[in-house]
Amino acid sequence: MTCPRGHESGTDDFCDVCGARMGATIAMLPPQAHEPAAPPCPHCGTPPIGPGRFCENCGYDSNTGRVPVLSAPVHAPAGEWTATITADKEWFEANAVEGIVFPASVATVDVPLTPPQVRIGRKSSSKGTDPELDLTDDPGVSHSHALLTQNLDGVWLVADMGSTNGTYVNDDPEPLEAGRSRPLADGDRVHIGAWTLITLHAPG
Repeated sequence: MTCPRGHESGTDDFCDVCGARMGATIAMLPPQAHEPAAPPCPHCGTPPIGPGRFCENCGYDSNTGRVPVLSAPVHAPAGEWTATITADKEWFEANAVEGIVFPASVATVDVPLTPPQVRIGRKSSSKGTDPELDLTDDPGVSHSHALLTQNLDGVWLVADMGSTNGTYVNDDPEPLEAGRSRPLADGDRVHIGAWTLITLHAPG
């Protein structure tokens, strides 16, 4: 299938290249700059999907020239961080997107955050994305949406990976700048996609 911007998509709801809603008209979509094709990731060879700092597949950081792999935290508190994943109806209604319907049933799950990093996105065999936190049920989530990374002090950081719809922390009305990390604390809330809310919980 071909999306309104001309990309070949393996999904029929939203384009798995640019995130455009299938069946929309070009006039409804924000213009995209036509830039020369960026080279593939030097670490895994995956073609880039957007202008983000991190590779959508392996997390390669173009600023540092390496894949973020950290040794075990040396100052982290005992125990592991967890995240609660749920659907936030208030967020959905405030940012309603035409053609997307809030799920009839909402499941709330708690997942462990395993260092050194947790990729957030939607699994796609055609794009080669297999995030540790797969949010396939939310069509507003990009295939490689955001990255959680734990630093050597045990602090978890969140960075947007050039997603289509942005990554928002707590009540900040502006999304994170792509590629720029922000530290998170116990109880911090991260909104992504059409309705997904991720709440972080410190050990203990």
